Amino acid sequence: MIQKFLIKKDQPHLILFFAGWGMDETPFQQIHSNGCDWMICYDYRSLDFDDTLIQKYSHITLVAWSMGVWVASQMMQRLPHLPIVHSVAINGTLYPIDDTRGIAHSIFEGTLQGLNEQTLLKFQKRMCGSVIEYKEFLMVAPKRTVEELKEELAAIQHSYLTLPPSSFTWQKAIIGKNDRIFSTENQRQAWKDKVDLIEETDAAHYQKDFLF
Repeated sequence: MIQKFLIKKDQPHLILFFAGWGMDETPFQQIHSNGCDWMICYDYRSLDFDDTLIQKYSHITLVAWSMGVWVASQMMQRLPHLPIVHSVAINGTLYPIDDTRGIAHSIFEGTLQGLNEQTLLKFQKRMCGSVIEYKEFLMVAPKRTVEELKEELAAIQHSYLTLPPSSFTWQKAIIGKNDRIFSTENQRQAWKDKVDLIEETDAAHYQKDFLF
């Protein structure tokens, strides 16, 4: 896993953000500090997390998006000492490869086996809510190779099928009603009785504004 500070001004409060599959820091460079430091986590070919990088923070807000929701849940299970003061899961679930609570097994496997430059662009287009938003995303698209992304997707699949579920409890889940990656109904089913607060928005799977 790669951990990078997007904002580091030695504030006491850290936003710890777990991005989705296939991401890097590029799409998220325009975030605002809101008086907090920011760290982004991505590239889940490894689930190794260095908590010494964030041990000085007295308050941590945990934000996770897409496949990052499951990864963050696993990390929080391992690191219960982190001072999490608030947690928000966005357009993802605790069951990322699941026919009724995540991405269907057949779709996930098809994405993995068929991944190439063209299918990656199709996936990214489905992530976005409109042609305009898709074109804007392409301007800040992650700078990673298809081979690397395929390795990451395979690693996520292996980890999900072998690791036990996390007992970490999220405080809030945001569900996009125009999400074409994690369907709205599957997200609703996944979060039923699993989270303190559910908020539904008109967002697609990815929107540059609604994340932050």
